[in-house]
Amino acid sequence: MAEERDHDAIHRDFDKAVNMTPAALEKWLATDESRSVGTGVGHDEGKRIVAIRHKKKAELTDADYDHMRKVVGYVHRHLAQKGSADDKEHSAWRYSLMNWGHDPLK
Repeated sequence: MAEERDHDAIHRDFDKAVNMTPAALEKWLATDESRSVGTGVGHDEGKRIVAIRHKKKAELTDADYDHMRKVVGYVHRHLAQKGSADDKEHSAWRYSLMNWGHDPLK
């Protein structure tokens, strides 16, 4: 029962952190801007997020929940590092977050 509550909390946090739809994230991952940041890790994360989003809640595994927790942590840490870019819309900071399913301008 405690694990179920924990999963519910993780799922809620994940839904808040990942504010892009699977279709929007897939479209974003296909862009040059998406590939311009990071080392490919963000792309792998984005693909995994899309796969999780396509699952029904009952189909999620413990590994999925662990990954969802990782995504939430990354998004929260990265949001705190906003920096001082004048052009946030076209910044590496935003692009990196979007690779993880979060568009900070939404």
